[in-house]
Parts: sequence; C-alpha cells; structure tokens
Amino acid sequence: MKWQRVDKAPEADVCLILEGSYPYVSGGVSSWTHDLIKAQSHLGFHLLILLAPGSERKPKYELPGNVVGTTEVVLQRPPRGRRRLAQAERLMRRIEPVLSSLTYDGGLRDLRFLLRMLAQGGSNIGSRVLLDSEAAWAMLLRMYQRDYKKSSFLDYFWSWRGLMGGLYTVLLGEMPRARVYHAVSTGYAGLYLARARVETGRPALVTEHGIYTNERRIEIAMADWLHEDEGAMQSMVVDKTRRDLRDMWMHSFQSYSRACYEACDRIITLFEGNQSFQLHDGAPPERLEVIPNGIDYERYAAIKRHPVEGEFCIALIGRVVPIKDVKTYIRAIAQVQEIIPQARGYLLGPYDEDPEYYEECRVLVEHLGLQGSFEFTGKVDLMEWLGRIDLIVLTSISEGQPLVILEAGAAGIPCVATDVGACREMIEGDGREAPSLGSGGAVVPLSNPSSVARAIIRLLSEPSMLEMCGQVMRERVRLYYNKDDLTRTYQKIYETYREKPGKSHSEEEVA
Repeated sequence: MKWQRVDKAPEADVCLILEGSYPYVSGGVSSWTHDLIKAQSHLGFHLLILLAPGSERKPKYELPGNVVGTTEVVLQRPPRGRRRLAQAERLMRRIEPVLSSLTYDGGLRDLRFLLRMLAQGGSNIGSRVLLDSEAAWAMLLRMYQRDYKKSSFLDYFWSWRGLMGGLYTVLLGEMPRARVYHAVSTGYAGLYLARARVETGRPALVTEHGIYTNERRIEIAMADWLHEDEGAMQSMVVDKTRRDLRDMWMHSFQSYSRACYEACDRIITLFEGNQSFQLHDGAPPERLEVIPNGIDYERYAAIKRHPVEGEFCIALIGRVVPIKDVKTYIRAIAQVQEIIPQARGYLLGPYDEDPEYYEECRVLVEHLGLQGSFEFTGKVDLMEWLGRIDLIVLTSISEGQPLVILEAGAAGIPCVATDVGACREMIEGDGREAPSLGSGGAVVPLSNPSSVARAIIRLLSEPSMLEMCGQVMRERVRLYYNKDDLTRTYQKIYETYREKPGKSHSEEEVA
C-alpha cells in the first residue's frame, strides 16, 4: 500500500473519512466502503483514515486503483506546536465557554468559533499549549470546579485529556483536497467532515450504518473506567442538575454528531428506523435520506448447498467483540445442544480485535462443556462456508443493516437475529412488500439466550419451515437489496455534488 502526503496528492473527486474501519478492519462497513470505491471506478478517492493510538495497521483489503491518496490521522496525537504562545491565557479564556458547550449541547457554531481561534495561532498551536501549558491546566481546573467537582478529579482529568486530545487532533490534522467530502459515520469522522465543510466550503455527505452515538452510549454505560459516586448511586434522591463523567462523554459525542448533521448537504442512513435517532441528535429532517445496503445477488444466489450430513451448522458471522454479544450466542448454542445434540455452533470472523473479550468467550465455551461442538474459526472464505450453513444467528446489541443477513439470505439461508437496526425489516419485510413475502427466520429480544435457543430449535426441528424461510430470504434480497441499485444511487449523488460550487465562509455562517 502506497501512502501519499496530502500536499503531494492530487485533488480527489471524493474524500472518504473513515474511523476505525477500512482498510485495517474487516467487516460490514469496511466491505461496504471497498465495494463503493470499486463501483465508482470513474472517480478518484482520497482516504482520510482516523485511527486509535496503537491500532494495528495491517491492511485487510487491497486498495482499488482509483484511490488517489491516503492520509492517516492518529486520534489523541495533535501536533505538538510551540512550547509557549503569547496570549495563551487569553486564548484559553476565549475558547473555554465553547469547549464547555461542546461537552454539553454544542454544535456547528461552536466548531466554527474554535477553528477561527486556532487558525490565528497558525503552526504555533498544538498540544504543548492546548493540553500541557499552565493556561490549559488553569482552564481544566475552572471547568472541573464549575461542572464536575463532585466527580473524581483524577477521572475527570483523564476524561478531559481524552476528549480534548481527540477534538484537537481533528481540528488540527491534515485536510486532503477534494470536491466532495463523505464521512462513513458521525463521531470523530463526522467532526472532521464538519471541519472540512467549514474550511473548504465543499459539499459534505454522511452515511450512517449504525448510529454512532448509540454505540458510544453502550460502550460508555459498560465502561469500568468511569466511576460513579457510590453515595449518589445509593441515594434515593436523584440530583438531575448534576453532571457526571458519563454525561460528559455522551454529550460530547452528541455535540459532534449535531455539528456533522448541521454541516451536511445530505444525511444518509440504511433504514428508516435510524432516522428517529438522527432527528433526536439534531439532524435537519429535510436532509434525511434512506439508501439501503445492497449485495451482488447473483454471486451469492449461485452458491451450491452442501450441508454436512448428520450435523446442523449454526453460524454467527462477525467479529468477536462485546457489541456482537457473543456470550449470548454461546449460551444459546449450549441450550440448543440439550435438545438437538447434532447442532454445532461456529463463529466465523476475526477474534484478535479484543483479545480480553475473546478469552472470556473461550472460557465460557469450556465452562459450558462445548469443546468439540463450538469453534472459533477466525476469518474464513465466506463463499465457501455459506454452502454448508443451515442457519445464521446475530445476537448483536447494536447493528445497522448487517450485510451478512443479505449475503446468507441470497444463498437461501434463514436468520435468527436480535431486534436491532434493520434486522427485523430484513427478516420480516417492510412497507415495500405488497403482499408480504413472509418471515425469513426469527427476531428475538436482546441478551436473551433462551429466546435465541427456542427460535433455533423451532427452525431446525421443522425442515419444511427452515427451507421456506430460506426461500423467503432469497426472494426478498433479489427484489429489494440489489447492489446495482445502490451503485446507481451513489453515482447520481456524487455527480450532483462534485460540480456544485462551494460556499464561502461568510455564506456558511449565514446558513
């Protein structure tokens, strides 16, 4: 893979802004991105890749030939800048109210102001002043005393450093030249997109698969490094005016999403269910649009079925990470085996992204006595496996519109999935079907191994129902989830905005 410096790369037709996904992480969003670039082969793409510190940089995909440049930005690593800056105290006093706003209910106006203030310092501005100076320390203390003094100061300090480090990295990082900027999520990618709109005036698009703020909300709720005050937790009286560190993290990401939405020309998602969350986070309703995922139907429909004799092959296709709730899947397989001993559970996907969680899952398999009947395969050739799978299962606690349901469905494989994202409408159909095709499997509650197990047992115990559900999935994918439709839609969008004149900074302020 060849990386080009921003100042050496040609202006791209489209700058794709990617956070924690393509090309270093395999999976649904990355596969979607790879296919999008290949399908728009007449356009030149620049990849702006946002990475967490310490991320592995081994590509999982070979970049298509129409990728004309790449830029990597490591979050929490803003430029260092000069050690001292005249008027540093004055700068901190001016940006302090805006930073407070962004950790509560901020948006694009705050982002514009910050960019203007930071631009005045030029290359002198960096982490030495913004994070490590006496003026920055004094500002941190004031913000703590004003809003978070009942929280642990040590926890606040690291939360502040984490949030400000990510924010400053985005505001000071390199900006590739492009005619259209397109983020594949909100979060830091969406914040970078909003900055691109403010600084360049060029059109901005966002496509959300899952809702970033929802996924962060789940992670923050589960985080053991954000401690609640035990006295406050035990008290019968709830102080609704008090802000804790979970609020700080969550409200910050909501502010970033709001800034992204306000900056965008079009706000695209994969299914209507996501739009209520987008509206809640500040998306203007007139800019919302649904473009469903699509797959190469003919390719998957051509897969020949070759089930393993004497075995029911059940598979969860995905990464071994907490958001996939692999433990619920494992517990469900244990219950299925009590009724159907010939059932075998497989997890098809990489298990190196979260080694600690994978080890917990592996220990659970041993604890439940599933050795020999449950396997973590690692990354596999999915085309090869789909011919032998009888049923796929998704136990995720958050999803967008998972491609694996469509890919397996085109191959005639039914699905049991939790009621998240677009899973229900893919399995049961939506308003486009008249009359309804029927069910392509089962939709089950979150984190409920018994419900998952009952749905699996019912399908495997009735071969005619299993076959009928597979046929329904195949026909639904053929009619409503064809990749050719997706390709034509994005081609039209890019053509519309690539030639659109950019707005000046003053026009953006008025808008």
